[in-house]
Amino acid sequence: MSRVINFNAGPSALPLEVLEQTQKEMLDYAGSGMSILEHSHRGKVYEEVHRHTKTLISDLLRLDDDVEILFMTGGASTQFALVPMNLLTTERPSADYIVTGTWGEKALSEAKLVGSARTCASSEGVKYTRLPDAYDFDAQAAYVHITSNNTIYGTQFTDFPDTGAVPLVADMSSDFLSRRLDTKRFGLIYAGAQKNLGPAGVTVVIVKKALLERENKTLPKIFRYQTFAKDDSLQNTPPVFAIYMMGHALEWLGKQGGLKGIEVRNEKKADLLYSTIDGSNGFFTCPVEVSARSKMNVVFKLPSEDLEKKFLAEAASAQMVGLKGHRSVGGMRASIYNAVSLDHVERLCEFMRTFAQKRA
Repeated sequence: MSRVINFNAGPSALPLEVLEQTQKEMLDYAGSGMSILEHSHRGKVYEEVHRHTKTLISDLLRLDDDVEILFMTGGASTQFALVPMNLLTTERPSADYIVTGTWGEKALSEAKLVGSARTCASSEGVKYTRLPDAYDFDAQAAYVHITSNNTIYGTQFTDFPDTGAVPLVADMSSDFLSRRLDTKRFGLIYAGAQKNLGPAGVTVVIVKKALLERENKTLPKIFRYQTFAKDDSLQNTPPVFAIYMMGHALEWLGKQGGLKGIEVRNEKKADLLYSTIDGSNGFFTCPVEVSARSKMNVVFKLPSEDLEKKFLAEAASAQMVGLKGHRSVGGMRASIYNAVSLDHVERLCEFMRTFAQKRA
């Protein structure tokens, strides 16, 4: 078996330990005589998996009893619609959106189909190479929506704006559980699993119980957060396998020192890669303002498209994949999520230095 070094933006690298454990348990989970894929979501075997995974999330984030953890499907894109469908009310019919990239644009677009939504801050004018430096919040807004990390443009909030009494809603799909987080600052957090949590298929939603009181009774029940909270995300068959694998990924995260340990490791990886880019005498360039640089998705360019094609080809020969930038912006992108090791980032940096030296 020859495994490549995976820098894909998502679905992305998973810890080898987790994959091996899943492989080992595939045919017979916990001595039950069948795969977790075959178990009823109403049975005691899966019930324990479900409970354990929720407990791991709660423990890692040190959540209080004033929130609910929901397991949903449809990825972040479905949440773009479900957030306004659930949280806009006749008393608070409008929402504010901080737009810092493609995913913020898409979230805002969906919200406008549901009700009233407006941009309260945007960095579109500088091609999303930095974060907004001013906000125009509406104190009567139902919520303020933010994208914590931008996979395409390579920006990330290191701190979050103070929205006062207005709930802050965050799409954290690409940096959830990659660092320590004060969850008390948020009314709702959602994250697709396929970056740092496990395989695609499950979306984690953490929502304040107070927000659940806004239940929109005109919505079909299957679209209501209240339904998922009331039925422990078991109102119909959940994505059993994705939740099971997420549990193993969270166990692995605990072994890395929890959020404090993984944050230190992620900072080392990002610092090393950005130092390689900045120390290349201009051969590699990062368009993102230093203060806004993402620790999850490092974007960079080479002097020409021809060199970028050669870079990708030689990287593939060196068993490094997933380095091509998003089609909308071009260039390169190294996604260095939790499961990407420091050793793999060091090998990428060595490859980059050698590639540049040959063309000096």
